[in-house]
Amino acid sequence: MKKKDGHIHSPFCPHGSKDFLHEYTEKAIQNGFTEITFTEHAPLPSGFKDPAPEEDSSMKASELADYFQAINTVKEAYSKHISILAGLEVDYIEGFEEGTKKVLEAAGPYIDDTLLSVHFLKTENDYWCMDYSEEVFGELIKRCGSAENVYELYYRTLEKSVAADLGPYKPKRIGHITLARKFQKVHPSAFDEQAALIKLFALLKAQEYQIDFNTAGLRKPNCGETYPPLPFAEMALSLGISLVYGSDAHTAKEVGAAYDVYQRLLNIR
Repeated sequence: MKKKDGHIHSPFCPHGSKDFLHEYTEKAIQNGFTEITFTEHAPLPSGFKDPAPEEDSSMKASELADYFQAINTVKEAYSKHISILAGLEVDYIEGFEEGTKKVLEAAGPYIDDTLLSVHFLKTENDYWCMDYSEEVFGELIKRCGSAENVYELYYRTLEKSVAADLGPYKPKRIGHITLARKFQKVHPSAFDEQAALIKLFALLKAQEYQIDFNTAGLRKPNCGETYPPLPFAEMALSLGISLVYGSDAHTAKEVGAAYDVYQRLLNIR
């Protein structure tokens, strides 16, 4: 059976490590993976100003060619040992759908596998990098009026991401679908996520989307669970929605992290 890590970053990530692609690859081989996808944060669309305090959310458009060339190099070097896919983690940004479509059109011919994620939330005329830090999330709560309102905005934005026309290269897998829970131990919420996810899962099922079963939340001290947490992951599976394991590794040592949780979920060996 194919053993895949479908969400891995790279030295092209400005908020990650400078570990080389071959270090990520060798860690995957060491852990018995037969396929990996490098899913670096895609360049942000033209005209969108990165709201993260360090403006380090993604690689630049000028780096895209070098990124794909670097992946091609490790693809060839390790072709006898592991299948390596070239991918991107693409941000859905409300109001910048056409710009995102252009980013995808430029990268599309070089892409094997992609993710569609929501990191940025729009409040009136402002954008927030919601997962940047617990402090930023706290400020977002103040702007929205409550943690529940932030969650509602997040899930509404996810729905828009599924419905959006992003062209023929639009990703068909949603990244870290419960990312709003990243700081739940500091900023708890009484929002009815089950109802929101039932609605969202119906949209994903209708369009045959997959879900990134992302273990990075287990490494976040104020989260402590997978994205989505196991009860919601089981719900998605019961509806026939595919889950693809993703470590969301930003360092080589994180490749394959907590894969055993995914194994138990799917009852695989």
